[in-house]
Amino acid sequence: MKTDFKESARQLLAPAIALLARLGVTPDQVTLAGLLLSCAAAAALAVDRYPAAAGLLLVGSLCDAMDGGLARLTGRGSRFGAFFDSTLDRYAEAAIFMGLAVSYARAANPLLVGMAFAAGAGSLLVSYARARAEGLGVDCRVGLMERPERLVVLILGALAGPRIMIWGVGALAVLTHITALQRILHVRRVLRSEES
Repeated sequence: MKTDFKESARQLLAPAIALLARLGVTPDQVTLAGLLLSCAAAAALAVDRYPAAAGLLLVGSLCDAMDGGLARLTGRGSRFGAFFDSTLDRYAEAAIFMGLAVSYARAANPLLVGMAFAAGAGSLLVSYARARAEGLGVDCRVGLMERPERLVVLILGALAGPRIMIWGVGALAVLTHITALQRILHVRRVLRSEES
């Protein structure tokens, strides 16, 4: 199902990717734009501008979805480009959760600050687990809360407003760590089967 959704998204974004290619925009520029938009969304969240944050997150996530397609279309894909994209994605996510933590700190709510940090840490651990697994030669695209799902929760939470966002952050604080555990168990199972 995820594969079908990703393929549909690629088809929908194909005209925009083709336009970027004609304009001479590089994949790295799109990746950097996605990071800047995410940082702007984080700043909006920090001052409780939730609708603006939702719009910025949405456009930033589109950049994230298009940079790989642009690299393939223009033949500019590279190992460094993939590394650059993954690294900036982590910065983007960290910025979003930092923005939420600042908002909750301004409201003097230490529990919510802790939830934001827990969700941010879980998100980074999900990505780290996959990167480390792939370094060991194990495909690790498994689990409940991969990056697209996390972005959907954050965008919908921002659209719905601060009260609903609290529930979204709480869900991410739990589900990201469950996803990291799913990946740990998956890698253990694969490696043990290879060793037996």
